[in-house]
Amino acid sequence: MARGKTAAAPGHVNLRMLAEHLELSQTTVSLVLNNSPSARSIPQETRNRVLAAAERLNYRPNYFARSLRQSRSMSVGVLAPDLSEGYFTRVMSGVVEELTRAHYFYFTACHDWKKELIEQYPRMLVERAVDGFLLLNTAADQITVPVPVVAISAHSAAENVTNIVLDHHLAARQALAHLGELGHCRIAFMRGPRAIPDSEFRWEGIEEAAQGMGLRIDPALVIRIDATGWSMKTGQHPMAPEIGYKPMRALLERTRDFTAIFCFNDIAAIGAIRALKESGLSVPADVSVVGFDDILSAAYYTPSLTTVRQPLTEMGRRGAQVLLERIADREKDYAPEIMVSPELVIRESTGRAGAQR
Repeated sequence: MARGKTAAAPGHVNLRMLAEHLELSQTTVSLVLNNSPSARSIPQETRNRVLAAAERLNYRPNYFARSLRQSRSMSVGVLAPDLSEGYFTRVMSGVVEELTRAHYFYFTACHDWKKELIEQYPRMLVERAVDGFLLLNTAADQITVPVPVVAISAHSAAENVTNIVLDHHLAARQALAHLGELGHCRIAFMRGPRAIPDSEFRWEGIEEAAQGMGLRIDPALVIRIDATGWSMKTGQHPMAPEIGYKPMRALLERTRDFTAIFCFNDIAAIGAIRALKESGLSVPADVSVVGFDDILSAAYYTPSLTTVRQPLTEMGRRGAQVLLERIADREKDYAPEIMVSPELVIRESTGRAGAQR
């Protein structure tokens, strides 16, 4: 028979009752249930017994009592411009994984790039006593809060903010080197919306990489995603393929004197491929297309998309880890920026220049 009393009944088991049932101290049980580093000194057999009993007896921790003891609410606020498939879902998968592991709850708010919401939502979440903020594609210098902040892809030079950012210069070099090896020298570029913090940093990386390769960027071949039509009110989703389809159509009406296009993200690249095909052009035989992000559907589109992969899940996981560290120790000095590396993923949407020209 397994060690421990049998009197405890499922349904309303607290920490004291669970500890008595297992004939262990409350401290031991708490260390195991909270996955504390100190729990490593506890024998694995004991840890297994605690976890099994907690599940069998339907133990639920009293987060209200814990928050009073720790002066924390065990919750954080997550602010993002949109909740679309693609960038947001990949980043949030890492965020949720880490917060769940740490027994943290989270509030997610979508500000849709509206200035009043970017100002209002943080205040509302502070009133709900969140312990910190995680900002996705949202500049921290627009927000003033009395709790720790970590920003992902925001490039915010704000005090007491840790930024998780991609090495955009390396990303541009990888993409342009690949196109250069395929013989492309007439390359079109689709820039991101001005509202997205990553847009200008990515463009600076492209300009620097092109200069280093001796590649001339023709202004006539540079198009930009228009963010003015993005809104919940009009029903136009900010991350629908239309954001790449429209500027690609406009470029094709002016010229077809290019053999490749480097798009701001994968969603835009999918829209661009649609516009190219409607114009009678083949991808990649006539025009090679490179995306950015490596969203879940990039590998399954036809043709599958060559793209610069951001480690989005890892960026979300790392962002949540740093935020929890900052919440636990506010006095420690933290690096203002943590840079992660991209990876070029070559698939079917790129090929040799001039194959059919």
